[in-house]
Amino acid sequence: MSTALSLLDVYAALDRMHARRGWHWWPDADPFEVCVGAILVQNTMWTNVERALDRLREANALDEAAMSALPQAELEELVRPSGQYRQKAKKLRAFLLLAESHGGLAHLLAVEPVALREHLLATWGIGCETADCIVCYAARQPALAIDAYTMRLFSRLGMGPRSAAYDEWQSWMLGNLDRERLQTAHPEPPRDLYARYHALIVMHCKHLCQKRAPLCGDCELRDRCSYPGSEGPGAQARG
Repeated sequence: MSTALSLLDVYAALDRMHARRGWHWWPDADPFEVCVGAILVQNTMWTNVERALDRLREANALDEAAMSALPQAELEELVRPSGQYRQKAKKLRAFLLLAESHGGLAHLLAVEPVALREHLLATWGIGCETADCIVCYAARQPALAIDAYTMRLFSRLGMGPRSAAYDEWQSWMLGNLDRERLQTAHPEPPRDLYARYHALIVMHCKHLCQKRAPLCGDCELRDRCSYPGSEGPGAQARG
């Protein structure tokens, strides 16, 4: 990790830039809605998920019992705006069966976080990012979700693993964050820090650190960035 820029430095800069922005899963989102959203957002934009959630809500199907009672064809139609709707309806059904096997969603989310993550990963259609989002934002237990935005931001800052492996990025972030928290007596509990950090990264990459046309002039981290349009030393070397 760069000695000149710590993960908590980045966190503080992101918080200054994006604290005013809203986040759909923070802090009091409905746990079932979080789980459904975490599955529906796979390979699509959140705006499409919002349309699907609105349709489920209008059909009074955005709760565990009501969704379980839906015919599969009706569930598919309700989640159609999220894309890949047949596959996502099957994934939701698999998740509902997982919750049912634990005596309901509340009992499932009360499972110890490591075991909960294992149960989620063993469920068809749920990968690492989805599982960690459910653990963090629905179960409200410590878990740090990693995504393409995470890799984009830190790679541009010259930080993080060279690979694109989820586990390597998560281990790198958790190891350094936990060490920095102990050194600086950071006041936020780990779960709250992980939840807000992921949210800030998503907001930063959606609003400023975009893939092809980032708004570098509005970014506090531009002097440490390697993107060609930024003002950092890495940008000058690549320009």
